[in-house]
Amino acid sequence: MELANISLIGIGLAADACAVSLSSGLVIRHIKINKALKIALAFGIFQGIMPLIGWITGLTFREFIIQIDHWIAFVLLVAIGGKMIYETFQEEKENKFNPLDNYTLLGLAIATSIDALAVGLSLSVLKTSILSSAGVIAIITFSLSFISVYLGHKWGNLCKFKLEFVGGVILIFIGLKILMSHLVA
Repeated sequence: MELANISLIGIGLAADACAVSLSSGLVIRHIKINKALKIALAFGIFQGIMPLIGWITGLTFREFIIQIDHWIAFVLLVAIGGKMIYETFQEEKENKFNPLDNYTLLGLAIATSIDALAVGLSLSVLKTSILSSAGVIAIITFSLSFISVYLGHKWGNLCKFKLEFVGGVILIFIGLKILMSHLVA
């Protein structure tokens, strides 16, 4: 498959990760390069690994995975978004949503990369070179997520209201979008 096509696929797959990165940037108080790198690396790595897993899995489990991938992403994003909204109304600051928490970040990275698994399945059918494709997808997702964390943080510094709530709503809408796009199709 041509580099241009894989790049377009990578941009499409990175959209959810960018939206979550933007939400993460909204709630991070003091942004430093290592925080943005941690988030971007998590999303980039998972967006690169999932096509590999899908490609290796091949057609054997394709029908099963395609039938539930949207439900997995939906449940993870709604749970994390709901937790953010709930924590908005809590008094204790130390228990607030933290996108840098390893378990939270893992859940977000998995939820936003499940579509990449299906892409990997498709690439195996097309007999596409998976290593170069997965690498391009990972690099694009990393780059766009890194930028999105900073954009979210910059926008968050301009706002005076509870940004955890906004971030939670965004995650829930992303989950709903993923679910609806698969149910309608």
